[in-house]
Amino acid sequence: MFTKNKKGSIVRKGWLTILLAFIPLGVIAEDNKSITLMLDWFVNPNHGPIVIAQERGYFNEQGLTITIQEPADPSLPAKLVAANNVDLAISYQTSLTIDVAEKLPLIRASTLISTPLNTLMVLDNGKINSLADLKGKKIGIAIAGNEEATVGTMLKSVGVAFNEVEIINIGWALSSSLASGKVDAIWGGLRNFETNQLAIEGYPSKAFYPEEHGVPTYDELVVVANANNYDADAIRKFNNAIEKATTYIVNHPQDAWEEFVAYSPDTLNNELNKRAWRDTLTRFDLRPAAVDLQRYDHFTQFLYENKIISSAPKASDFVPTL
Repeated sequence: MFTKNKKGSIVRKGWLTILLAFIPLGVIAEDNKSITLMLDWFVNPNHGPIVIAQERGYFNEQGLTITIQEPADPSLPAKLVAANNVDLAISYQTSLTIDVAEKLPLIRASTLISTPLNTLMVLDNGKINSLADLKGKKIGIAIAGNEEATVGTMLKSVGVAFNEVEIINIGWALSSSLASGKVDAIWGGLRNFETNQLAIEGYPSKAFYPEEHGVPTYDELVVVANANNYDADAIRKFNNAIEKATTYIVNHPQDAWEEFVAYSPDTLNNELNKRAWRDTLTRFDLRPAAVDLQRYDHFTQFLYENKIISSAPKASDFVPTL
């Protein structure tokens, strides 16, 4: 998710649903298959491969016309896919697993970012130098839900019990709450966004990474489809285009950046996005169609054992081989 800033400026403003189908006129083939794709948030560097695939015509090469939508509410995209209102949506492995455990008809269709982005973040001012220093401190979160499993596991790794910290729901004001001293740490600050946002505002930060403190690694951003009627051929073509776009980004990061900001220069061409773009390059999945079922099962078991979900669906049931 962004602050989850999860987070176009990257500092959350009000919601607008914007259709962003920037495909040159006269290029789209009449027999292209039309696909609606809803993002998890407003367009930002995390969506780089999607934007580049759109801008460079890679979707069109695959016989697809992709209409990109931004959500009015970031909690809705996967639910809209489950309800057959959109074809594909950007979600999170954590959210997908929870949704499937709650019997929503969803599958993982591809991976956009294959490493965690979430962190437990503090200011780098000498006051908190280790996770153990958080004992007795205030931790701000954006949305209540799985923090006892994630933050609790991280704290447990250094001998601090979850009930030895104070959890405060600060909504989306993660960076500002940390900078102002309202809280001593934030959970949900992204390593490619909040770190840079705080630095730009003059507040160097330090991040503790969940995958280094007991939380199983997971995919941050995935694409989901409806389990009952997904189009396997269209998804394969979608993944082909995303893979080609990711390869282009990795090989030509500066050119790709310029093409990315050209998509929506008023909102994308700023210092925060420029820094975030740099820090996201190594996070894009080079093989968006590939998946490690064992890793998915391991993370599902983690959620189940920590009582985030009441049943543990098998990865093979919601991560089909396409």
